[in-house]
Amino acid sequence: MARPLPLPNWPNDAAVAVSLTFDVDAECGWLGESSSYARRLTTLSEGRFGVTRGLPRILDLLEEHDLKGTFYIPGDTAQRHTDAVRVIASTGHEIGHHGHMHLRSDKVDAFAQREEIEQGLEALSTCLGQAPAGYRSASWELTPETFALLVEFGFAYDSSCMGDDRPYVEEHDGNSILELPVHWSLDDWPYFAWTIDAGGQLTDPDTVLATWLAEFESAKRDRRHVTYTMHPEIIGRGYRIDVLRRLIETLAASGSVWFATHAQVAELVRTEHVAGT
Repeated sequence: MARPLPLPNWPNDAAVAVSLTFDVDAECGWLGESSSYARRLTTLSEGRFGVTRGLPRILDLLEEHDLKGTFYIPGDTAQRHTDAVRVIASTGHEIGHHGHMHLRSDKVDAFAQREEIEQGLEALSTCLGQAPAGYRSASWELTPETFALLVEFGFAYDSSCMGDDRPYVEEHDGNSILELPVHWSLDDWPYFAWTIDAGGQLTDPDTVLATWLAEFESAKRDRRHVTYTMHPEIIGRGYRIDVLRRLIETLAASGSVWFATHAQVAELVRTEHVAGT
């Protein structure tokens, strides 16, 4: 159930708040789907490309524009690519919890769901020296069991649901959490992902950019928050990083945007509307 919240006043009288978020799934994006991927070296190499080449391109672009993003990272990625994850954190970006082996919570039992939370927390805390404030579920599927775990472990916010197009409170079975919602149309995966098993589509980048800019214009009219979700192995391809570059430049030129991490948005919303509720 979604409980709406009044929109806060964004800093510097901005008309819209924008969060650039990145899911750094790397190899476990596939290994979490099936152990059979352990033998599929080509598929795993595409996941690894996200860390090897895509991530540096993203970090360079964000640094060029003096922007901070939120990077949702599975525990397995933090263990396999510890140095890369530490670079993300050391340059001032937010790190969020994205499970451990990127297991979809609706496809595993309650015990495995708890392991995903606990092992992911341990791996990220070991890598970074602190626990993440926010959580995003694998493939944006959230079950009652994992929802209860987020409350149990004290996460400040979640970014997995789609019950509104602005920050709201997601409620289930007496529990609640601040939600920073997502949507498939604002994710690079549906437009650009292609696999040898399921196929997919390779959309014209201009079409993607036009869609994302249209959402920004809508958010500006509503004075709300919008989250864009990307994956380093997808958006980090040479010609696709230009989609992100053009998005950033167009939004910045509007003079109406506050670029913020999810933690910053959650803190502002909580300060104005959630504290004490």
